[in-house]
Amino acid sequence: MRTIDDYNFSGKTALIRVDFNVPLNEKFEVTDDTRIRAAIPTIKKIIADGGRVVLMSHLGRPKHGAENKFSLQHVVNPLAELLGQEVAFVDDCVGDKVVAEAKKLNNKQVLLLENLRFYKQETAGTEDFAQQLALLGDIYVNDAFGTAHRAHASTTVVAKFFKEKCFGYVMANELKNIDKVLNSGNKPVTAIIGGAKVSGKILIINQLLDKIDNLIIGGGMAYTFIKAQGGSVGASLVEDDKLEIANEILVKAKEKSVNICLPMDTVIADKFDNEANQKSCLINEIPDGWMGLDIGMETELSYADVIEKSSTILWNGPMGVFEFSNFESGTKKVAEAIVKATKQGAFSLVGGGDSVAATNKFGLAKEVSYVSTGGGAMLEYLEGKVLPGVNAISLTPN
Repeated sequence: MRTIDDYNFSGKTALIRVDFNVPLNEKFEVTDDTRIRAAIPTIKKIIADGGRVVLMSHLGRPKHGAENKFSLQHVVNPLAELLGQEVAFVDDCVGDKVVAEAKKLNNKQVLLLENLRFYKQETAGTEDFAQQLALLGDIYVNDAFGTAHRAHASTTVVAKFFKEKCFGYVMANELKNIDKVLNSGNKPVTAIIGGAKVSGKILIINQLLDKIDNLIIGGGMAYTFIKAQGGSVGASLVEDDKLEIANEILVKAKEKSVNICLPMDTVIADKFDNEANQKSCLINEIPDGWMGLDIGMETELSYADVIEKSSTILWNGPMGVFEFSNFESGTKKVAEAIVKATKQGAFSLVGGGDSVAATNKFGLAKEVSYVSTGGGAMLEYLEGKVLPGVNAISLTPN
């Protein structure tokens, strides 16, 4: 795996695909700079070498060309503050004006391009557009793991026009840490899979069954498993067309000697609302009209016990509707158990938007081994898929 540590960027321009797809408020201020912070070490390494930096990214999903609310101009000041130096900005990402701005850069200077998705050619993966981007640097650096599963012009196609190309620190660390769970984790290995639907996690679970010792299931998807076993789940979220698949997963797990942990009890509500009436019951005895919104106390204790005895932990998906304060307990207890195991020497990887949001909500993000910012890319990598943005770095240049 070639990374920026394999290159000296002195006197060279690095064209870096970063992921600055950050949330903005109504004043166009960045409300969460996690992704910008993640890219800083890569940028600083190139500056320290005496190289020049051209940064390209998307922001949001603009549908009508150049819209101010999607402009990367809003990222310039937060980026400059985090870097501790001035950042130049150009209001386009291809064309003569952009090439001229890139060539004007002195060593150690940084230029940020305008939103790549102002051009439809970016998401279409148009070769001509990628070739125009390639004019802006000597070495291509992909540091946007969050978009590595997309075969877009800036994440994949552009790489074919570079003889020298590599991963930045974000990409390298994401791949290294996911591989650590999949291929080199100390046993026992525990996967905690939650979220709303079984359908979104089937491929991941099937891929993991050969690599794990324990599979903990929570969230809305748990009720599909319970109904598949003949339980009564009331008005809980269920995928009736996935009952057979749920049972097949349970059979496969047993064949592979994987310990499957399903909730025993659940916190139920009479409507989907934080202020709903609530009570606890056995998960397979939910009354009609009531829905499960969190795992129960017995399940919390049982899950924590398995987690705390684990040496390698993957967490993807919450245990309940953690966004509601009255139904956050199960997700919080699982997060705390992961932190405890980590302090005891376990390796823990948290990935997927809701799991990351939960660890941030509970202030625990810095107490696990690694938090993946990859989202969809991480899920596809866990499913065993080849990510175009990863594969492109090893392709033969033109």
